[in-house]
Amino acid sequence: MSGKGHKHLAGIIIVAQKRPLAESLRPESLDDFIGQSHFRQRLRTLMQSKDLPSLLLFGPPGCGKSTVALLLAKHADKPFVRVSAPEVGITALRKQIQDKEILILDELHRYSKAQQDFFLPLLETGELTLIATTTENPSFSVTRQLLSRLHVLRLRSLGMAELVDVGKRGMEKLDSLIPEKSLELLATLSGGDARTMLNLVEFAAGLEEKDLEPDQLKTRLPEIVLRGDREGDSHYELASALIKSIRGSDPDAALYYLASLVETGEDPRFICRRLILSAAEDVGLGDPMALPLAVSCEQAVERIGMPEGWIPMAETTVYLALAPKSNSAYAGYLSAIKEIRTNGPKPVPLHLRNASTSLQKEWGYGQGYKYPHAYPEAWVEQDYLPPELKGRVFYQAKTQGHEERLALWTRKLKASRQRPKGKETKDWTG
Repeated sequence: MSGKGHKHLAGIIIVAQKRPLAESLRPESLDDFIGQSHFRQRLRTLMQSKDLPSLLLFGPPGCGKSTVALLLAKHADKPFVRVSAPEVGITALRKQIQDKEILILDELHRYSKAQQDFFLPLLETGELTLIATTTENPSFSVTRQLLSRLHVLRLRSLGMAELVDVGKRGMEKLDSLIPEKSLELLATLSGGDARTMLNLVEFAAGLEEKDLEPDQLKTRLPEIVLRGDREGDSHYELASALIKSIRGSDPDAALYYLASLVETGEDPRFICRRLILSAAEDVGLGDPMALPLAVSCEQAVERIGMPEGWIPMAETTVYLALAPKSNSAYAGYLSAIKEIRTNGPKPVPLHLRNASTSLQKEWGYGQGYKYPHAYPEAWVEQDYLPPELKGRVFYQAKTQGHEERLALWTRKLKASRQRPKGKETKDWTG
């Protein structure tokens, strides 16, 4: 069997693939480039400079990093080569950059720290100009030594109007007509990614005219696979937004960011860990039941697995968002840490030390310790901090939720300053 677009080679049928729309529409000049208006003038300045510096283009997929790199390299009018880090090791790369003055390297973050060191002497001597791209925060994915030798340009996701313009160019290339509202729908689904937009336009161009209206188009489009970015910025940005929404007591926003994390394929164990930390840090003593609920959520997700694991995560997220908030325990610990790191740890007072041996008793360990349970209400006035820190306050009780009730008891006892009579147990070592 054979047909148009097929070739036979040693019994194997090879299907000739047409050039992807995104590749065929790659701009040949800056005037044709859509988006990134915030640094267009800087790009023009780079193109006009006599010597192109080494650059790192940082931004999400489909925002034009590789296109910018190619425009700059072509305008420099010097021999260049473009490679992708996942596909080429350092040994092969050495051969490819021979007699080349510019290297366009996609996905620099895929090289290890040791592999990244390969570029240091080449950039130091000016033997090679590197134009690298990455989707990951360079502060974490690129070595400090290499980063110091690169000028970083940050690219942004494309906006709605820019994506619609991209879609119109795709329509013209395909000689197709898609309604404006349908283009806006495709732009919304593209998530700021021009490549995804063109792929959707190419799919829609193959549909019948009656299926191009927004309501019909929704039912015809392939299911959008949301882009997961577990190691990059969006991973941390979504997690941060989830926690900040919980902290701000906004259950709607918290659920939205939880769903965003789940739908992008985030590891549910990571989500559960963030919920546990939020329960302890942000809800805290405002509702002491928040922490065991979050721990139970982790256990439930571990037991039932995904996809149903979102159910206990959603319940926990809403509970944490609605719960009264108090970070007093968290803030108190940070205050204590600051004291220790500034002035060093102080010796434990003798009366609080356990006298485990007769020699320690002679030294005064445990002497004068008052056993609280031997006094009414299980409390007696007594110094617990080292003498140098007497009177220091690290924990500041708040009045939200359950904490007011928890703190009221000790506040009342301390305010009374009474010394109730009772039996003292000086040698208590419990």
